[in-house]
Amino acid sequence: MAFFDLSLDELYKYKGSSKEPNDFESFWLSTIKENNHKSEAKYNLIQTHLKLFDVWEVSFLGYKKHAIKGWYIAPKNSSKLTCIMHYLGYGSGKDLPINHIIFPSAGYSVFVMETRGQGAESGNGASTADPEGYGVHADGFLTKGILDKNDYYYRRVFIDALKAIEASKEHPLTEKIVINGGSQGGGISLAACALSELSNIKIEAMMADVPFLCDYKRASTITDTLPYNEIARYCKTNRDKENIVFNTLSYFDGVFFAKRAKAKALFSVGLMDIIVPPSTVFAAYNNYAGDKAIEVYTFNGHEGGDNYHTEKKLYFLSRL
Repeated sequence: MAFFDLSLDELYKYKGSSKEPNDFESFWLSTIKENNHKSEAKYNLIQTHLKLFDVWEVSFLGYKKHAIKGWYIAPKNSSKLTCIMHYLGYGSGKDLPINHIIFPSAGYSVFVMETRGQGAESGNGASTADPEGYGVHADGFLTKGILDKNDYYYRRVFIDALKAIEASKEHPLTEKIVINGGSQGGGISLAACALSELSNIKIEAMMADVPFLCDYKRASTITDTLPYNEIARYCKTNRDKENIVFNTLSYFDGVFFAKRAKAKALFSVGLMDIIVPPSTVFAAYNNYAGDKAIEVYTFNGHEGGDNYHTEKKLYFLSRL
């Protein structure tokens, strides 16, 4: 894939194409207030073949007290640890514990939050349902409830993500929190970081790889790949709803969450990424309020820096 987006010089200046709603922050403060219940995390220690790690099945109360599942994994015989809060990519389930041992291998614990309703087709299955769903939508998750910000799918997911942070603090091994995720997980990370700031929950740092869920209008018009194509397909057959669609999405734009996120951050981007266009990543990065750095992978697509970048993240963590 050749370059298709802005030049690198232009990318470092690009701030996004959408207008922030006047009530963006009040909407989220109200949503947080409506979900001020305790996460009531339950940790069930299970037996696995991972002899060097302890693995807990996790259940906690997310949006509207819906049950959300996950994993908590830590090196055996640990004392207090920095917990890596890990949010998953689009469509993935929480998978098996063996798929999440990089951070525990480096001396951290990891909390893996399953994304409600996702994982039926990847990640070795899933176990977290989405009890709510509204209206006609295109295949996938991007247009679920898209005609009303109060019903939109990612309102539930982003509050789940905030409650996962609260749940992770209930584990006796957790000392500090670092947020982490790639693609959809990167977009959720931006939201969770900002919502934590609004909730006065301390986050040590954030790592967002090729973050999805940013600058929706531009993404939907310069790439025709999935998942952003879900939005275009919906608007194609609901021509009179376009303004409503993008108004709803503006309340869930990682660009506007980035303005409110202040934890030290490491981003990554692939300049040939046709799934998450690089300009949409830079829109979030350039608006990010905290200390930040970005790793640019010139000839890579949505894989970004892959395991090479994992090494970069481990170095970043070692310097906190």
